[in-house]
Amino acid sequence: MKLATLKNNTRDGQLVIVSRDLTTCVAASPIADTLQGAIDNWDTAAPKLQAVYDDLNAGKIDNALPFDEATCESPLPRAYQWADGSAYVNHVELVRKARNAELPESFWSDPLMYQGGSDSFIGPRADIELASEDYGIDFEAEVAVITDDTPMAVTPEKAANHIKLIMLVNDVSLRGLIPAELAKGFGFFQSKPSSAFSPVAITPDELGDNWKDGMVHLPLLATLNGQAFGKAHCAVDMTFDFPTIVAHAAKTRPLGAGAIIGSGTISNKMDDGPGKPISEGGVGYSCIAEIRMIETIESGAPKTSFMKFGDTIRIEMNDENGQSIFGAIDQKVVQYTPQS
Repeated sequence: MKLATLKNNTRDGQLVIVSRDLTTCVAASPIADTLQGAIDNWDTAAPKLQAVYDDLNAGKIDNALPFDEATCESPLPRAYQWADGSAYVNHVELVRKARNAELPESFWSDPLMYQGGSDSFIGPRADIELASEDYGIDFEAEVAVITDDTPMAVTPEKAANHIKLIMLVNDVSLRGLIPAELAKGFGFFQSKPSSAFSPVAITPDELGDNWKDGMVHLPLLATLNGQAFGKAHCAVDMTFDFPTIVAHAAKTRPLGAGAIIGSGTISNKMDDGPGKPISEGGVGYSCIAEIRMIETIESGAPKTSFMKFGDTIRIEMNDENGQSIFGAIDQKVVQYTPQS
């Protein structure tokens, strides 16, 4: 099943059911007006939504409308919780190696995670508004899951049953602000502005055999300024699967329905070493910081610049036939104009 949230005159938008090929949609009301409303009552709402979805794909819905990704909010325009892990230790290892820091052995058994702002997600086609290029503007291409009510201290085995939806993420990061912020010892805040999610959230069964072992077994495509930048495979070099990350988030507290848990930046090695650009036969990168790390390791200084005003980033995942699964996050970085 595929679900999206269309913009309307409310904060939480209008939930719609979207056809598998992303061409048509139909309002989900009266089953649920919003995605949060659906996930709050998932056991009751999901079978009814699925029935409409099946009819939509079979061409049995007379009032179906064309689906336009440009009219979408993020599936959850705001959420009670957004926690982002770092499931790809290769990414963390490169970050630390670039600054000559050892990787603690515990990082291979205890996931990293930060709690991000969840009150104002960006739409998948909305501009990324920021006040200064000096912040070190970067994208991070990731996958995230949405859970239903998940009990505290849940095991990874049981956590798998609480994963109800999957999305793509652009976890916008301000690299120039991170070092000073982390040096305070309290973690990310100003360096992690609003994130954006794919136009469509899908149930895991939509991926068929490409959802197994708690991982998505497909590449995630990142296109920077119209040029292929990354096509890292989501199941390769993923140290912690999604059930493990969800269980980690719920170790000392329950997760409320609608909690979003991210994978962190997708990152693949090449020949057991740092990844290489697509132009050099590699799978590229899911953020600019990673190629800058590798440039620093290899030549002592980064060469690739962070994003500037006017730059664009597109994040998408296709099936084996080249069909977009989630729709595309497609955004431009623009200068923020303070409101009077």
